[in-house]
Amino acid sequence: MQPKIIPSQKPYEYLTPEHCYIAENYSDPAVSIARATVKPGVTTKAHHLLNGVQEIYIITAGQGRVHIGNLPPTDVTVGDVVVIPSMTSQKVENTGETDLVFYCVCTPRFTEACYVDEEPDKP
Repeated sequence: MQPKIIPSQKPYEYLTPEHCYIAENYSDPAVSIARATVKPGVTTKAHHLLNGVQEIYIITAGQGRVHIGNLPPTDVTVGDVVVIPSMTSQKVENTGETDLVFYCVCTPRFTEACYVDEEPDKP
């Protein structure tokens, strides 16, 4: 890896079938970083990641509740970090009145091939 600076820019944000908005910030084979936004009152679909992909959430705005594996549902807010091992069920609900925003850091990088929807029939 070579040193580099990636200027701040407004990345393309899109709505996923998981019910959150994603803006991809950076990706290389070792890591991917994306900003996720969950609107008030929305809960994402339960899912997990395969292929040894670990995910870390860094909460930057709003408040919510995470459902991670066998842990009890846990309230999160700005500054909290959530560590999700590969193969661990996860979903997030926005419990506040403003957008819940967090960065998703995946190691190795996220690909569609590692995503498993645990609620395929949920609209």
